[in-house]
Amino acid sequence: MKNVVSWVLAVLLALLFALVGGLKLLGVPAAVKEFDMIGFGQWFRYLTGVLEVTGAVGLMIPKFRLQGALLIACIMAGATMINLWILHVPGLARVTAVLMAMALVLVWLSQSPKKEV
Repeated sequence: MKNVVSWVLAVLLALLFALVGGLKLLGVPAAVKEFDMIGFGQWFRYLTGVLEVTGAVGLMIPKFRLQGALLIACIMAGATMINLWILHVPGLARVTAVLMAMALVLVWLSQSPKKEV
């Protein structure tokens, strides 16, 4: 059961972050506008897009699933803070917090069992 839940979460998050990361990299107007409002410059949009796509790829490779989920969780922690403190969009902050929680559940599910000596 743990393996099924892990795969379902990994596929859902990978599809979502491949899409949103790809849209950032393609420079869709909504992403450009959002990152203008954040105020860090467009380089931050490209960095975020690359990190999201990298995390999505990592989620689909079992050997790298833990690292991919940690990367996604960190990105969503940052997104939650930006949505609250810079963009002032609490509704979107709730969404990014839920995505962070989903990634953290996947981190927990992806940890190898401890071998006792």
